[in-house]
Amino acid sequence: MDIESTAQDKSGFSALPGKLKDRVISTAKSIKKLGQDDPRRLTHSLKVGLALTLVSLLYYARPIYDGFGVSGMWAVLTVVVVFEFTVGGTLSKTINRGFATLLASALGVGADYFAELFGNIGEPIVLGILVFLLAAAATFSSLVAVSGYRVNELIVLAHQRLSTIIMGGATCMLISIFVCPVWDGEDLHKAVSTNLENLATYLEGFGGVYFQSSENDGNGIGKLFPQGYKSVLNLKSREESLANFARWEPGHGRFRLRHPWKQYLKIGALARQCAYQIEAIDGFIVSDDIQASEEFKSKIEGSCTRMSAECGKALKTLAISMRTMTDPYCLANIHVENSKASMEDLKLTLKAASLENADLASILPAATVGSILVEIVKCVEKISEAVPELSQVAHFEKKAMEATVSPEKPQQLLHRGIIQPVVDADSNDNVVITVHEIIFTDSPENGKPIDQHQVPKPGQIIQVM
Repeated sequence: MDIESTAQDKSGFSALPGKLKDRVISTAKSIKKLGQDDPRRLTHSLKVGLALTLVSLLYYARPIYDGFGVSGMWAVLTVVVVFEFTVGGTLSKTINRGFATLLASALGVGADYFAELFGNIGEPIVLGILVFLLAAAATFSSLVAVSGYRVNELIVLAHQRLSTIIMGGATCMLISIFVCPVWDGEDLHKAVSTNLENLATYLEGFGGVYFQSSENDGNGIGKLFPQGYKSVLNLKSREESLANFARWEPGHGRFRLRHPWKQYLKIGALARQCAYQIEAIDGFIVSDDIQASEEFKSKIEGSCTRMSAECGKALKTLAISMRTMTDPYCLANIHVENSKASMEDLKLTLKAASLENADLASILPAATVGSILVEIVKCVEKISEAVPELSQVAHFEKKAMEATVSPEKPQQLLHRGIIQPVVDADSNDNVVITVHEIIFTDSPENGKPIDQHQVPKPGQIIQVM
């Protein structure tokens, strides 16, 4: 038994170099992948190393060390505590720590002066009470208060600590701002626009996938459909954190001081609301247990497909507008009006459909999808109102809309809408056309600039005599 145990120990010991090698290789691969996914992480680590090196000079420069002594350690600790990945996070922590230290120093000096009024006997008792109260309010304040009884020593200590913290904080702020800065505002801006793009990608392809799912028996393209909308669902805390830190950042790039960061939170909340609706209808694609009537689906296919596609186009237009920081004009509104027109078509289709002898269980899934798409249209409409608000208060770039027609490809302006006859007793029969969509198609006529004042707006009613 001893020989066997000894052999097992030797074999286990001999395997250690191989295990250590595998662990080192695995760690190296993880570090490499992290650097490839976000190179800014590597840059951040170098910036922190630079900041620590600079403040560590307090120990090596004799004149500075003689002035601060061991209090120079607080500069190093300040770098460790306040240096964050982004500029906004670093600034907020540095300023908060600086003010907290200043307040703590003032409380410590004030407490010592106040305790001296009670004489030598009452001074320790009063200090003990104050330490208890200050410790309950802020631990750091109590550390300053109990550092010594003598006023002169306490003032020197408070001065040294505040000075070293300011030096460490200033070093962090300068390096964070001027050396490969990472701005919270830019991250928030990109995150919100990317969220709209992810929602648009799903909605543009939803109609074709859902209404063709029966041909794939629920196992084809439905389950391979892009699921980018899921990344929108759990971003509330991150967006709020980015917006909070972005308020601390100075003006940079096209983000001016007092940039309307709260408006991004409003758009992000609406995007999540839309994503939750999408998550609900996505279950009808990936689930094999939900079977809907193909006859009923064919009746609502056109309206639902147009609703989804137009919503996707509207969101994509708004996402591009945000990403490029340009005014979205009325392009997104045209798609929204088209989706609302399709929504009205869906209502008319449902009214015209004969459901008296239909199986409720078979038509309910498709009807539910239609009702959810209606809610998505309403949500997209709110987003289309929020983005122009952001564009206005954030002073997005305004570009002149070109309405000229190319001579090589002349176009004709057509209108798609709902035509309703209106009977007037005092005159001949009139026709009221509600414009829902504007389409440009090829025409043999010579190309001419389009007068935008003569183009009916979506939703406008035209009466034809």
